Amino acid sequence: MELRQVTPRYSVSPQITPEDMPAIKAAGFTRVICNRPDSENPAEWQAEAMSAAAAAAGLDFVNIPLTHQTMTPDNIDAQTAAMTEAEGPVLAYCASGTRSTVAWSLGRASEGMSADEILTTAAKAGYDLSGLRPRLEQG
Repeated sequence: MELRQVTPRYSVSPQITPEDMPAIKAAGFTRVICNRPDSENPAEWQAEAMSAAAAAAGLDFVNIPLTHQTMTPDNIDAQTAAMTEAEGPVLAYCASGTRSTVAWSLGRASEGMSADEILTTAAKAGYDLSGLRPRLEQG
Protein backbone atom coordinates (compact mmCIF):
# COMPACT_ATOMS: atom_id res chain seq x y z
CA MET A 1 0.00 0.00 0.00
CA GLU A 2 1.43 3.34 -1.08
CA LEU A 3 -0.44 6.28 0.46
CA ARG A 4 0.27 9.71 -0.99
CA GLN A 5 -1.07 12.74 0.85
CA VAL A 6 -2.51 15.41 -1.42
CA THR A 7 -4.00 17.53 1.38
CA PRO A 8 -4.36 16.90 5.12
CA ARG A 9 -7.84 15.45 4.46
CA TYR A 10 -7.28 13.75 1.09
CA SER A 11 -4.80 11.08 0.11
CA VAL A 12 -4.57 8.81 -2.90
CA SER A 13 -3.11 5.39 -3.56
CA PRO A 14 -2.56 2.89 -6.30
CA GLN A 15 -4.76 -0.21 -6.02
CA ILE A 16 -5.31 -1.38 -2.46
CA THR A 17 -6.55 -4.79 -1.30
CA PRO A 18 -9.25 -5.85 1.16
CA GLU A 19 -6.45 -6.81 3.56
CA ASP A 20 -5.27 -3.18 3.61
CA MET A 21 -8.49 -1.85 5.16
CA PRO A 22 -7.53 -2.30 8.84
CA ALA A 23 -4.24 -0.44 8.24
CA ILE A 24 -6.11 2.32 6.40
CA LYS A 25 -8.44 2.67 9.40
CA ALA A 26 -5.46 2.63 11.78
CA ALA A 27 -3.86 5.42 9.73
CA GLY A 28 -6.83 7.64 10.62
CA PHE A 29 -8.90 7.50 7.46
CA THR A 30 -12.69 7.49 7.78
CA ARG A 31 -13.71 6.98 4.15
CA VAL A 32 -12.35 5.11 1.15
CA ILE A 33 -13.30 6.17 -2.37
CA CYS A 34 -12.87 3.62 -5.15
CA ASN A 35 -12.18 5.29 -8.50
CA ARG A 36 -11.31 2.06 -10.30
CA PRO A 37 -13.98 0.40 -12.47
CA ASP A 38 -14.73 -3.24 -11.68
CA SER A 39 -13.84 -4.18 -15.27
CA GLU A 40 -10.18 -3.43 -14.46
CA ASN A 41 -10.01 -5.76 -11.46
CA PRO A 42 -10.38 -9.41 -10.51
CA ALA A 43 -13.45 -10.23 -8.41
CA GLU A 44 -11.55 -10.05 -5.09
CA TRP A 45 -10.70 -6.36 -5.74
CA GLN A 46 -14.02 -5.26 -7.20
CA ALA A 47 -16.16 -2.68 -5.43
CA GLU A 48 -18.46 -5.16 -3.68
CA ALA A 49 -15.56 -7.00 -2.03
CA MET A 50 -13.75 -3.76 -1.21
CA SER A 51 -16.90 -2.27 0.30
CA ALA A 52 -17.40 -5.31 2.53
CA ALA A 53 -13.78 -5.15 3.69
CA ALA A 54 -14.08 -1.42 4.38
CA ALA A 55 -17.26 -1.93 6.42
CA ALA A 56 -15.61 -4.72 8.41
CA ALA A 57 -12.77 -2.32 9.24
CA GLY A 58 -15.18 0.47 10.26
CA LEU A 59 -14.67 2.60 7.15
CA ASP A 60 -17.19 4.31 4.89
CA PHE A 61 -16.85 3.24 1.26
CA VAL A 62 -17.92 5.17 -1.82
CA ASN A 63 -17.68 3.78 -5.35
CA ILE A 64 -17.13 6.36 -8.10
CA PRO A 65 -15.51 4.46 -10.97
CA LEU A 66 -13.65 6.83 -13.27
CA THR A 67 -12.21 6.54 -16.75
CA HIS A 68 -11.22 9.24 -19.20
CA GLN A 69 -14.75 9.05 -20.62
CA THR A 70 -16.49 9.17 -17.23
CA MET A 71 -14.48 12.09 -15.79
CA THR A 72 -17.66 14.15 -16.17
CA PRO A 73 -18.78 17.19 -14.18
CA ASP A 74 -21.36 15.02 -12.38
CA ASN A 75 -18.72 12.48 -11.33
CA ILE A 76 -16.32 15.25 -10.28
CA ASP A 77 -19.13 16.74 -8.17
CA ALA A 78 -19.79 13.30 -6.64
CA GLN A 79 -16.09 12.92 -5.84
CA THR A 80 -15.95 16.38 -4.27
CA ALA A 81 -19.04 15.66 -2.18
CA ALA A 82 -17.62 12.31 -1.05
CA MET A 83 -14.46 14.11 0.07
CA THR A 84 -16.04 17.11 1.76
CA GLU A 85 -18.89 15.24 3.46
CA ALA A 86 -16.60 12.66 5.06
CA GLU A 87 -16.22 12.81 8.83
CA GLY A 88 -12.44 12.73 8.54
CA PRO A 89 -9.55 12.02 6.19
CA VAL A 90 -10.33 10.28 2.91
CA LEU A 91 -8.29 7.81 0.87
CA ALA A 92 -9.15 7.51 -2.82
CA TYR A 93 -7.62 4.84 -5.01
CA CYS A 94 -7.43 3.69 -8.61
CA ALA A 95 -4.76 1.83 -10.59
CA SER A 96 -1.97 4.33 -9.90
CA GLY A 97 -3.60 7.14 -7.93
CA THR A 98 -3.58 9.42 -10.96
CA ARG A 99 -7.35 9.35 -11.67
CA SER A 100 -8.07 10.04 -8.01
CA THR A 101 -5.68 13.01 -8.15
CA VAL A 102 -7.18 14.27 -11.42
CA ALA A 103 -10.67 14.11 -9.89
CA TRP A 104 -9.44 16.12 -6.88
CA SER A 105 -7.77 18.63 -9.22
CA LEU A 106 -10.83 19.18 -11.38
CA GLY A 107 -12.98 19.63 -8.29
CA ARG A 108 -10.64 22.24 -6.88
CA ALA A 109 -10.51 24.09 -10.21
CA SER A 110 -14.30 24.30 -10.30
CA GLU A 111 -14.14 25.85 -6.82
CA GLY A 112 -11.69 28.53 -7.97
CA MET A 113 -8.29 27.18 -6.87
CA SER A 114 -5.60 28.38 -9.27
CA ALA A 115 -4.10 25.97 -11.76
CA ASP A 116 -0.62 26.74 -10.39
CA GLU A 117 -1.66 25.81 -6.85
CA ILE A 118 -3.41 22.64 -8.01
CA LEU A 119 -0.45 21.49 -10.10
CA THR A 120 2.04 22.26 -7.32
CA THR A 121 -0.05 20.34 -4.78
CA ALA A 122 -0.43 17.36 -7.11
CA ALA A 123 3.31 17.37 -7.87
CA LYS A 124 4.16 17.30 -4.16
CA ALA A 125 2.09 14.10 -3.96
CA GLY A 126 4.06 12.66 -6.87
CA TYR A 127 1.67 13.33 -9.75
CA ASP A 128 2.59 15.44 -12.78
CA LEU A 129 -0.72 16.78 -14.05
CA SER A 130 0.78 19.59 -16.13
CA GLY A 131 -1.05 18.30 -19.19
CA LEU A 132 -4.31 19.27 -17.45
CA ARG A 133 -3.36 22.96 -17.18
CA PRO A 134 -5.71 24.15 -19.97
CA ARG A 135 -8.68 22.33 -18.43
CA LEU A 136 -7.78 23.51 -14.92
CA GLU A 137 -7.57 27.11 -16.12
CA GLN A 138 -11.14 26.84 -17.47
CA GLY A 139 -12.34 26.23 -13.90
